[in-house]
Order: sequence, then C-alpha cells, then structure tokens
Amino acid sequence: MIAIIETGGKQYKVSAGQKIKVEKLNLEKGSRVIFDKVLLVADDKNIEIGQPYLENRKVEGTLLESKKNKKVIVFRYHSKTRYRKTKGHRQWLDVVEINKI
Repeated sequence: MIAIIETGGKQYKVSAGQKIKVEKLNLEKGSRVIFDKVLLVADDKNIEIGQPYLENRKVEGTLLESKKNKKVIVFRYHSKTRYRKTKGHRQWLDVVEINKI
C-alpha cells in the first residue's frame, strides 16, 4: 500500500516501513507524527484520490532524528564589475519512519 502526503509544501510518495526526510517539524526525537494531508492512497485493487485531500485518512510515523541537510552554495556574480559573493546554507530536516497508512 502506498500513499502520497503533503508536508512542508512538498509531496512525498510513502509506504509502510520507509524512511523519509521532510522539512523541520518542531517535534522531539521519538515522538509520533501524524500526516493528515493525504492526497492519494493506493493498494493492489483500489485507488482513492482526494480533492484535494482525502477525508478520514492519515499516515502515522515516528520522528527518528533532526539534522542539517548538505550545504547549498549561494553564489552571486555581476560581470564586468568585480562583484562576487559566496554564501553557504544548511537547511534543517527531520527523518521520519512511516509506521502505518
């Protein structure tokens, strides 16, 4: 069984037992996470599609850890004016294990 959920402005295709990296949720490690914005649920026989979300469907998970993502380099450059500026940014993310759909 698979589901498509929305969190942090992004959509994720998930199944039970899968680990996903999502935007920071401001929860403690080991706490239970409930995603109620479910767009689609499908198994071998049935497909349910929401308009935009499915009623009475939830995806449950457990927060495993909070960490920072890889560094993204931000480089600004203007030609012919000797303007160069480099910055780095690391976004916080949470690793969530999906328990059940």
